Amino acid sequence: MKYLAYLFLGLLQACFIQAAIAEEAPGNNSEIPTLEHDFVNSINKFTKEQIIAQFGEPTKADDVKVKTTGKIVASIWQYHFINTAADGSYYETTELDFIDDKVVMVAFMNNDGAEGAENGQQYQIPNQ
Repeated sequence: MKYLAYLFLGLLQACFIQAAIAEEAPGNNSEIPTLEHDFVNSINKFTKEQIIAQFGEPTKADDVKVKTTGKIVASIWQYHFINTAADGSYYETTELDFIDDKVVMVAFMNNDGAEGAENGQQYQIPNQ
């Protein structure tokens, strides 16, 4: 009887873990929001492949690679006119900074991105 109870609790726990993982990871049909605050709050839940699927290849991409292995460990991507401010106006450039495959910083700029992110609105991505 004791083993049956352990089995039941193990199965119950497995079901709850799967439900939590399903809620956390966006599905293939999830759309990335474009309004700036919604974008910042959700972008780190999407992979590079999902971002490319919605917005296409970035206008500009710089990769940081490990010299000995060639593995990409960080990237900076720029897109043009994909995000809107609260008043509905578009930011000219959105910069996404990646560590491995996850976005860790977003910068919205009202220029073409050639001047750098220091002149735009920057956000740290909330840890989850």
